[in-house]
Amino acid sequence: MLSQLTVSNFAIVKFLELEFCSGMTTITGETGAGKSIAIDALGLCLGGRGEAAMVRPGAPRAELSACFDISAIPDAIHWLKENELDDEDQCILRRSISSEGRSKAWINGQPVPLAQLKALGQMLLTIHGQHAHQGLLQSQTQQNLLDNYAAHHGLLEACTSSYRRWKHLDNELVRLRDEQEQRQARRQLLEYQVQELNEFGLEPGEFQAIEAEHKRLANCTTLMEQSQRACYFLSEGEEVSALSLLQQAIGEVEALAEEDAALAPTVELLHEGLIQLQEGAAELDRYHQSLEMDPERFHELEDRLSKAMTLARKHQVKAAELAEFHTQLADELSAIGAGEERLEQLELERDQAREACGQSAQRLSKSRQRYAKELNKQITANLRELALPHAKFQIEVNFEPESLSPSGSDRLQFLVSTNPGQPLQPLGKVASGGELSRISLAIQVITARKVATPTLIFDEVDVGISGPTAAVVGRMLRTLGESTQVFCVTHLPQVAGNGHNHMFVSKSTKGKATETLMVTLAQTQRLDELARLLGGDSITDATLANARELLVKE
Repeated sequence: MLSQLTVSNFAIVKFLELEFCSGMTTITGETGAGKSIAIDALGLCLGGRGEAAMVRPGAPRAELSACFDISAIPDAIHWLKENELDDEDQCILRRSISSEGRSKAWINGQPVPLAQLKALGQMLLTIHGQHAHQGLLQSQTQQNLLDNYAAHHGLLEACTSSYRRWKHLDNELVRLRDEQEQRQARRQLLEYQVQELNEFGLEPGEFQAIEAEHKRLANCTTLMEQSQRACYFLSEGEEVSALSLLQQAIGEVEALAEEDAALAPTVELLHEGLIQLQEGAAELDRYHQSLEMDPERFHELEDRLSKAMTLARKHQVKAAELAEFHTQLADELSAIGAGEERLEQLELERDQAREACGQSAQRLSKSRQRYAKELNKQITANLRELALPHAKFQIEVNFEPESLSPSGSDRLQFLVSTNPGQPLQPLGKVASGGELSRISLAIQVITARKVATPTLIFDEVDVGISGPTAAVVGRMLRTLGESTQVFCVTHLPQVAGNGHNHMFVSKSTKGKATETLMVTLAQTQRLDELARLLGGDSITDATLANARELLVKE
């Protein structure tokens, strides 16, 4: 519940610090005194839009702070803990708006974005505005009222979720179908290209191997002559060779090592070198023996290289990358084939999602129809208390399965009959301004009982109501205040007299500055205020007597 509100330099308020109690609190004051300023301030504390014009002229900024006791609001406690903003059973919302229009927000002393203020505010307080009856004529408002009363949030979320999935799959299907013609043309090209490359059959790394073998055969004569000459120099020379010279050198060093042991490691190294030289000479000889002129193989390789180069130029890639390019084309062709299969699968998934969405909408519709019957009885009963003795109210819920939306498939409208023999007709066609105000109030009072937020504010919702009807409205709001904290801005003494508490708003002017004040009235002060509401500026014994009758004893 709301326990305190502090307002500084906001509009025509210089400074206000208000303490609030449970029950029903009525707020009255002269026209233009600023009765709704506290509500506007609360709206900003709950994340409403702030503007530079809201700052009191001459002040650098407006400061607003609202303190709530959340000990009985488990959802708010959980939300604060989840967002690491908890401070036991207290919650302080603070808002600052500079004269330049810049805005800052805090929850329990920690800076937060406005989105978090709004999310938390929905759990703490609900405001029913004085123009709610005008919105009541809109189909979406009517549906929201019924859904809030029914509190079938799970059904709504399921319907919204299934609708989004269906639309996502449907959009994906449309996109794939639009691309189908392009994919068909691309597929034909890929089939031709892949077939051509399949027939050529170049394996990964094969081009490099062919190129190396072709180069070897092209230079076979030179390779044979030079390798033979190298073999001669290494080991086959009749008079001198590298091996014979090394062997002679080893013999000389071995003789020296017999005289000086320090040469032993050198002898060992020379022997290792001899072994390496012998193995190298043998390897070179084997290479020489393997060389063979093969004109047929050479022409075969030359033909394959030529084809590879031609295909590479055709596909604008390097010949060495042709095999990899072939693989890429084959993968793309396979993916296009899978895309066709995906199209068929997607159609099936889309149809299943559409069916699931329809089922969710049907379950939601049944719930709406059930709670609509419940509301019909309660609103009709309340309307008869509000000086509409022959009123009949009905919420018509028509399920239209072909008209799917995130909020279901229902076409909903409020129907009313206020006179005997008059058929039920849409609200806007039957109700007068005063009747519409009473119908709106009846609906708001009933639906407020089902709202989870512990604080409700009614901002002049009794516009267009007077006399005995106003007394009924006051009793309704007082009854609501027995279980919920209720604030009611009113100009009707019959409503104000039903409050558990009473606050008075006044406006004073000093020089060129105007200031609004709000105070809690004592019992005698309440009588004077009720008398003023009854008789204007002049308070008489008669108006005071009437005020005593209106003031509900605790």
